Amino acid sequence: MSLDATALQIPEVLLVRPKRFADSRGYFSEVYNRGPYIDAGITSEFMQDNQSLSVSAGTVRGLHFQSPPFAQAKLISVLRGAIVDVAVDVRSGSPTYGKWVKAMLTSEGGEQLFVPRGFLHGFATLVADTEVHYKVDAPYSKAHDGGVLWNDPDLAIDWGITGEAVMSDKDNAAIRFKDFDTPF
Repeated sequence: MSLDATALQIPEVLLVRPKRFADSRGYFSEVYNRGPYIDAGITSEFMQDNQSLSVSAGTVRGLHFQSPPFAQAKLISVLRGAIVDVAVDVRSGSPTYGKWVKAMLTSEGGEQLFVPRGFLHGFATLVADTEVHYKVDAPYSKAHDGGVLWNDPDLAIDWGITGEAVMSDKDNAAIRFKDFDTPF
């Protein structure tokens, strides 16, 4: 397996591009193989795969986290459509605490984003009927689930969407970043 892993402005967050082999039929890509990912610095032991469908363009899911001991590292990819994927550093004492990075992930490009533990995570769909797949290294725990308001003015994240965001009630009720007490 061949892949390219590029550190973003927060170097622990990696944009991964697995190699695709194309011909007249389409393409083949090995989207996960533990060895090359370890070589790229992604040592998380993924134990669960999740998939979501967002019907409307402009759907925002996030900013989510799970506190320890159920904190999750994630490897996100798009099966259909396109997203802007965002990670916010909330590791106590980190020189990039409160800073964010983003990457566009598309089904056509096959990109993946690795988000380690200690980050808020969210994404916005850029087209209708977008399907997102993500691997996580810890199970979901409702008691350890939390969120920060996606459009918090102190974070000032550029989500790349136009118009009104499509949100869940839970995400609309998330706390402000200034009220967030990091568990990391």
